Amino acid sequence: MITLHTSLDSLLAAAATSIAVIALIALAGVALRRGTRARAQSLILESTVEKLRRELESATSVAARAARRLKRIEQEHARMVERIDLVESRGEPRFFEQAIDSARHGADSGKLAENFGLSRGEADLISRLHGRKKSA
Repeated sequence: MITLHTSLDSLLAAAATSIAVIALIALAGVALRRGTRARAQSLILESTVEKLRRELESATSVAARAARRLKRIEQEHARMVERIDLVESRGEPRFFEQAIDSARHGADSGKLAENFGLSRGEADLISRLHGRKKSA
């Protein structure tokens, strides 16, 4: 009977060990599947983060170009305001007569532009039409 009891104890121990090994294998399989899913989700998240990074870089680039264009437009606007102020400050048509008279007395186009607020083109035209003729 002792032999039977020992055999039964050995058999139960072997069965318990087998059940424990099977349980460990099953748990390892579950952990492996969860790890695989976690890796797949991680790859999806990394891909999404990379896509968002590219979109952010693109938006930043567009914003930088827009800021540069806005600055150029503001500079052009400031030049236009200055030009309008010069034109408005001229007052009467007598203003051009004074510039013509100055050209007849030898003022070059640079001086005309500076003294009378003329554009370079206006000053050149007045100087050519009314300035002193250069000797050859």
